[in-house]
Amino acid sequence: MTALPSTLPRTDIQPHDVRRHPWWKVMCLTGVDYFSTLGYQPGIAALAAGAVAPVATVVLVLLTLLGALPVYRRVAAESPHGQGSISMLERLLPFWRGKLFVLVLLGFAATDFMITITLSAADASAHVTENPHVPGFLHGHEVALTLGLIAVLGAVFLRGFTEAIGVAVVLVVTYLFLNFVVIAVSAAHVLEHPHVVGDWMNLLRAEHGSALAVVGVALLVFPKLALGLSGFETGVAVMTHVEGDPTDTEERPTGRIRNTKRLLVSAAVIMSVYLIASSLVTTLLIPPKEFEDGGEASGRALAYLAHEYLGDTFGTAYDVSTIAILWFAGASAMAGLLNLIPRYLPRYGMAPEWAGAVRPLVLVLTAIAFGITWVFQADVNAQGGAYATGVLVLITSAAVAVTLAARRAGQRTLAVAFATVSLIFVYTTVVNVLERPDGLKIGAMFIAAILAVSIASRLLRAFELRTTHVRLDPTAELFIRDCARRSIRIVANEPDARDPDEYRRKAEQILDDNDLPNAQDVIFVEVTLTDPSDFESVIEVRGEVLHGMFRVLTLESPTVPNALAALLLDIRDRTGARPHIYFEWTEGSPISNLLRFLLFGVGEVAPVTREVLRRAEPDRRRRPHVHAG
Repeated sequence: MTALPSTLPRTDIQPHDVRRHPWWKVMCLTGVDYFSTLGYQPGIAALAAGAVAPVATVVLVLLTLLGALPVYRRVAAESPHGQGSISMLERLLPFWRGKLFVLVLLGFAATDFMITITLSAADASAHVTENPHVPGFLHGHEVALTLGLIAVLGAVFLRGFTEAIGVAVVLVVTYLFLNFVVIAVSAAHVLEHPHVVGDWMNLLRAEHGSALAVVGVALLVFPKLALGLSGFETGVAVMTHVEGDPTDTEERPTGRIRNTKRLLVSAAVIMSVYLIASSLVTTLLIPPKEFEDGGEASGRALAYLAHEYLGDTFGTAYDVSTIAILWFAGASAMAGLLNLIPRYLPRYGMAPEWAGAVRPLVLVLTAIAFGITWVFQADVNAQGGAYATGVLVLITSAAVAVTLAARRAGQRTLAVAFATVSLIFVYTTVVNVLERPDGLKIGAMFIAAILAVSIASRLLRAFELRTTHVRLDPTAELFIRDCARRSIRIVANEPDARDPDEYRRKAEQILDDNDLPNAQDVIFVEVTLTDPSDFESVIEVRGEVLHGMFRVLTLESPTVPNALAALLLDIRDRTGARPHIYFEWTEGSPISNLLRFLLFGVGEVAPVTREVLRRAEPDRRRRPHVHAG
């Protein structure tokens, strides 16, 4: 096996170091996004559902525990290397259809993750300016504050992934403890004033008449609470950092899968308890008008209760904790993108090689977050629709993926259950899109940007070698070693009947076109196309003697000229001799042949092979010879 030159795209680039961490620490990293929604979720529920908010929240929790959680437990088992549900769907569609489908899903993932970064930072800035103890000169400077918070977040990831997890653990533990105190004190206040429960139930009866009507309203409005489902996709995206068993291997990471499932279950149960409790106490204790824009509880319902029942000192401490976790909520999204992008785009040839390195990618993502913040002027409401759309599309696609996986495995009962969950998420997604079509528009912009950048990158990288290694079997190596003592003459042949006449005619034509004395050192090479949408590959070269006299090398590759160039360089490096390769000119328009090469890996093979060699080996004195006749 021979390693090829450094101009090749690397497949061993990792988005960051592979140090593992206990599952509960990684849960804190994903939890900064998931748990931080407590900062605004109760207010969203109250505005969307009014007095029905606690019941709608129960519906959301049931969907979380009985829908999203089982789906992502299955995703963790099916895709244990951090590719998420996208990889499960990728396997269903071949060729370019699969690549384009993945790019669309990555567009929604980018929508979800990038808006998580910008929306959370913007919400943190809003909490800063709305605190009564903050100096007045900060009001009206939310954009600058948000940009500063995003810059600090990027700096944390430039420092290192381990540092990010350490910060997340401190923030999550502190935030959950303070929320527990606020909810417990508020619940005690409810117990001391039981009339608030009676008032609430009277209001429900007055507005909706019966318990069945209340449930019906809750089922209709719960899609507006979809932000409370965020965090599952990032949970599986960063699972490569979850510590498993000492006996784990990359092929069978049993312990990592088990601990990731623990992560998902723990996060879902903790959040479910907090969602129901927070929705109940905020609905019972906060006047409805305070939830509206300009109200003291607008976007900060639990903070309102913290100031109301625990005083401004504790309330300010709660505000600081909320600001900190909202700022760092983008960390889970950043970690998700740092895992997803290097696993797909460079492998497709649809990103520069440096996209697999963490620091340049952090800088690019931070710059994109700056642009989004500037466009939306750090407005939380303006970004909410895009956030919910991204979250729901990813969860829906995951539900569809596990449904198909269960069906393929012959698990009919599970397939039906997952199909039911998929339909519920489809309904939730459609309702959100109809309510907030701006979310779909923003998602479409991300998709268009990813498609444009990916296609441009693929075109720019089309003439790279695109082969990571070349392996010759003993027969192929014997052919090369034998000819290297005289001259190595490779003849590119498109296999047809593979009968003696085909090879005899081909040899005679090459001898005549290139004025060669004999066919003594001629070795035929035949490339069978695999999936032309793949970018890089390992080439396995097999040698065989056909009809007792013709030496033939056969190999498979997504593209013919790049594979031939890689083979020629490998032969040169093995033998020290510059091989010759002989082609026929391809008939037809050069433009159409170039398009055939870009899309299907074939076309005008001779000039493209020569160009790939020229880029891979700038020194003409060491470059293999290319002949066309």
